[in-house]
Amino acid sequence: MLAATALVLLMTPGLALFYGGMVRTKSVLNMLMMSFVSIALVTVVWLLAGYSLAFGDDAGGGLIGGLDHLGMAGIGVGSVHGTVPTFLFATFQLTFAIVTAALISGAVADRAKFGAWLIFVPVWALLVYVPVAHWVWGPGGWIVENLKALDFAGGLPVEITSGASGLALCLVLGPRLGFKKDAMRPHNIPMVVMGAGLLWFGWFGFNAGSALGANGLAAAAFLNTLAAGCTGLLGWLFVEQKRDGHPTTLGAASGAVAGLVAITPACGVVGLVGALVVGLGAGVLCSYAVGWKFRLNYDDSLDVVGVHLVGGIVGTVLIGLFATSSMTGGREGLLYGGGLGQLGRQALAVVVVAAYAFLVTYGIGKAIDRLIGFRADEEHEQQGLDLTVHAESAYDHGVLGHGAPLSGTPKTPKVHA
Repeated sequence: MLAATALVLLMTPGLALFYGGMVRTKSVLNMLMMSFVSIALVTVVWLLAGYSLAFGDDAGGGLIGGLDHLGMAGIGVGSVHGTVPTFLFATFQLTFAIVTAALISGAVADRAKFGAWLIFVPVWALLVYVPVAHWVWGPGGWIVENLKALDFAGGLPVEITSGASGLALCLVLGPRLGFKKDAMRPHNIPMVVMGAGLLWFGWFGFNAGSALGANGLAAAAFLNTLAAGCTGLLGWLFVEQKRDGHPTTLGAASGAVAGLVAITPACGVVGLVGALVVGLGAGVLCSYAVGWKFRLNYDDSLDVVGVHLVGGIVGTVLIGLFATSSMTGGREGLLYGGGLGQLGRQALAVVVVAAYAFLVTYGIGKAIDRLIGFRADEEHEQQGLDLTVHAESAYDHGVLGHGAPLSGTPKTPKVHA
């Protein structure tokens, strides 16, 4: 569990590289900063109140936990959650909350005020992530206890909340300058692939670690995660080849992530065949979904909706088809003789969580927009947020040969791009 926790924390720097490579050079550092600052902001909020509200004893109705552990009160080095030290379990769950908040930044890349983001992240973590985490994983949570929907590693609290929240926030901010006119191509595909690789690496901690032990269930979740990432990659490339005539490197990275997103809720409840189908379905569907923004006119900059919301829906709903008693210990999906009941429960959970995350995030975004403005100034957006906000640039584009030569060294001739 210590190793799994470290792996999940690594996902946020991996996400920073994944997102950073997909934006233009003028906003790379801002994109990295939005992920890195989320680590600090969510950690403080989680330790003060988030853990208690998410995993404390239910305070009524299965909607939110109690206040017994504010500031981690009442938890000592001998406290355990099942067989896991409570401090370790709380930290493991913290890393989930961190990466979920950071995921949303991709929807508003290139145009959000950094100061507004600093307010948004802790408020969103408390009002959206924490309640949904309690519904799905907390003691007495209504989704796990009453609805009895299945979610092994976070399709609802992580993927669907981040995707629905990303959609809400990009509607609050509006499209980037030049949306549907300028190309806005990724500036560094190798960086994207490196980020995707780190995400995939960390995802093994995310999914296998959710078994809360080094056991057969963790091993099955690990293998399912690998399998779905592979079929997601292949499915995306198949669509690109058929539709565009070119399988792209960006598509390979995106397809792998789509497969990993979809298998997250299902990795501990479906068999290997189910995992392969879940990953493939996500790779194919998400490759089409990323184009919906151009037809529906919402600027989801880095496809948080197309990958995380759609992929999360695919994985969560398909549990209702592929859940097997050999993994769940009892409940089965439609294709394994379980009937339509589990499928309906999965679909209802998706609708409720997506609607809640969208509406609350939209309200938070609008409130911050009225308070200090959420959208960056037009001049800052045009010049790039790296220089205007952080007074830095990711790359030195200066011309070689400036300045006096070293003693005894001939002056280097100027080189022009």
